[in-house]
Amino acid sequence: MNKGIRNFILICLVLLSCHSCKDKGNYNVPYVPVNITINVNQPDFFNLTVPTGWVYITGGSRGIIVYRKSDTEFVAIERHSTYLPEDQCAVTVLSDGVLLDDPCSDSQWLIMDGTLVNGPASTPLVTYDTMYNAPYLTIVN
Repeated sequence: MNKGIRNFILICLVLLSCHSCKDKGNYNVPYVPVNITINVNQPDFFNLTVPTGWVYITGGSRGIIVYRKSDTEFVAIERHSTYLPEDQCAVTVLSDGVLLDDPCSDSQWLIMDGTLVNGPASTPLVTYDTMYNAPYLTIVN
């Protein structure tokens, strides 16, 4: 086999294997299988009918926050704090609708993607994959 072709195949294999290594911020938060489908047009999910709306749903380790970024894009964030996860603190949405707060440590994250804003936590929150096929939103890990 040509050395160039062999190297190309090797690089492709490495890139494909790393694609599944996407850092989702699990950081010792207990793994709980998630496979949830909701109809965003149902009354319980009324806040999800418009961008910037959010709701708490049951699932994951400590619950999930679902946030609507745009007409077609949603974010699902695990409520289990990444700061001292053995304490099992659940983050909440602050009244500004932008920040998530860990009441045990006062760490804060952005609702848009779980990015850490304020410590003592040092890692983002766990996020789940979302797939939207109106009006159904599926959340999986």
